[in-house]
Amino acid sequence: MGCVISSRKGHDKKLKKPKPWKHPEAITRGQLKKMREEFWDTAPHYGGQREIWDALKAAAEADLSLAQTIVDSAGIIVTTDDLSTCYDERGAKYDLPKIVLSEPLNMVKDD
Repeated sequence: MGCVISSRKGHDKKLKKPKPWKHPEAITRGQLKKMREEFWDTAPHYGGQREIWDALKAAAEADLSLAQTIVDSAGIIVTTDDLSTCYDERGAKYDLPKIVLSEPLNMVKDD
């Protein structure tokens, strides 16, 4: 058990808001929602544990303080302060795209 704790030292980061970004094309809220749903539906098929994916989704959709509590409680090792790269305690890597972490700067209104 000491190995897991010692291996986490220096890897835990306090979560921060992602840096502002632009999608290659202006998108609507509806399009962003659909892209997010597609990501979360397919992400577990690329490896890792379903429970960790579920925790990451909850953290991505929560405010920063709750997100921090979620990742800490799930034993998720966060290597980037915006939650874009994480690991579980078994070493599986979880990459989260910007689309699930924040809204792009070039959002347009739905028709």
